Amino acid sequence: MITLQIRAAFLSLIALAVAPTSGLAQPTITELTVPTAASGPYAIAAGPDGALWFTETTAVGNKIGRITTAGVFTEYAIPTASATAQAITAGPDGALWFTEIASSANKIGRITTAGVITEYSVPTAAAFPWGITTGPDGALWFCEFGVNKIGRITTSGSFTEYPVTTSSEPSYIVAGPDGALWYGQLDARIGRITTSGSVTDYAVPSGSGTTGITVGPDGALWFAEPYASKIGRITTAGAITEYSVPSTAGSGPWVITNGPDGALWFSEIGPYVGRITTAGAVTTYQVPTTTSAANYGIAAGSDGALWFTEAANKIGRAALSTSSSGPGGGTGSGSTPATVPALSPAPLAALALILLASGALALRRSAA
Repeated sequence: MITLQIRAAFLSLIALAVAPTSGLAQPTITELTVPTAASGPYAIAAGPDGALWFTETTAVGNKIGRITTAGVFTEYAIPTASATAQAITAGPDGALWFTEIASSANKIGRITTAGVITEYSVPTAAAFPWGITTGPDGALWFCEFGVNKIGRITTSGSFTEYPVTTSSEPSYIVAGPDGALWYGQLDARIGRITTSGSVTDYAVPSGSGTTGITVGPDGALWFAEPYASKIGRITTAGAITEYSVPSTAGSGPWVITNGPDGALWFSEIGPYVGRITTAGAVTTYQVPTTTSAANYGIAAGSDGALWFTEAANKIGRAALSTSSSGPGGGTGSGSTPATVPALSPAPLAALALILLASGALALRRSAA
């Protein structure tokens, strides 16, 4: 029997000792509540229709959500029960593609902008598909966290799987500027795989596992180091630089994306979103719901704002000074960065349960 256990390192992430932040004025943050209660919003991506699309991970949710930049929600039920939808990305075919990490699902999903869902079973059982991205070859590439493989699926549903380093635990993946795919690994490395399946690994100096990864405006790959509270940068030649995230002791950057302002923005385990320039200057901003135990996904919207998911069952929007005005009806904040009280045990326990259920923790497989 295969069991999953939480890494001890995660405990440091939820022990949030909060300190004041400083730097740029805080963007205006608005929060909108997802219609389905306790839906577990997790990943988010900009769709080809100008809306934001997100996954709802819990059994109660088990949907793909859509929110317009005006704040209008639509939700679409996933055919497979308790699929635990994880990452989502815009595909090359005008649809959105997503992963279903639950061992009982073990699928790659496709949803059209009209809400029609098709599911494809991953060939390897208990693969725990996690991150997904469009590759330079017009196929979708995804991480098989549970079996240490990188998967590829064509838009017609044909699979190929490539083994990667044993115990690497690949997490998130992105197409690099060099024609290869780059991915985070929970074993403290960054991986690179060519479209023919050749793999190279680069050790992270801090020893932290790595999660979200994106291509920055400077042509390098930028990635999150949740266990070391750092943002990393790696050139296509493999040179790594790391930058500390100062907002909270034990803060955990999770996903990173390009912002419309030439900087990179990242989500955090804790009630924050962060910003880092290509020169390495970091600023973090609290969200209005300070009891939100985690902000998971983050993506730039067509309106010039950053959109992110919250464990508090909300979608957040961070409007920059050049962004258009946002949707009404939410909770807004435009204050400068401030000290946030420590989270109470209840939301921390809820966070652990949500992450455990979603498979989004840094999990270790071990033989029972």
